[in-house]
Amino acid sequence: MQGVGVYSPPRKPEAYIPSGDVAFDHRLTDSELEVTQSAQDKLGEIISQADDEVKAIRIYVNGGGCGGMSYGMTFSDQQTDFDTQLNFDGFSVLVDVVALNYLRGAQIDYIQETGRERFVFNNVFAETGGSGACSGCGSAGG
Repeated sequence: MQGVGVYSPPRKPEAYIPSGDVAFDHRLTDSELEVTQSAQDKLGEIISQADDEVKAIRIYVNGGGCGGMSYGMTFSDQQTDFDTQLNFDGFSVLVDVVALNYLRGAQIDYIQETGRERFVFNNVFAETGGSGACSGCGSAGG
């Protein structure tokens, strides 16, 4: 399985010419994507231990179909033209516009349970009402 866990940002088409009438807002708000205080604390801790080139945490979305969407995070050393950005004390969170459509209204939390720590994506598809799964799997055709 080559390429698993590797993020490739979308590329601009060669013929892309930005219009002066349309401005893309790179700022992301808490209403679009909430990062709880416990998640902020842990992300800040993780990024403080990373290489100096790492400037942000990139949130991405993969998959679809019967298994639903999968959500993850990785380090990022640059922002693309298609990224939105949410700034915190000591780090930034980057989300490209495609992933943002699947994350809008979601919450990222960090949970510590006995013997287990993890980031959790809550309320994904909150604004669109979807679940990320196709709901057709396992159904009998007839």
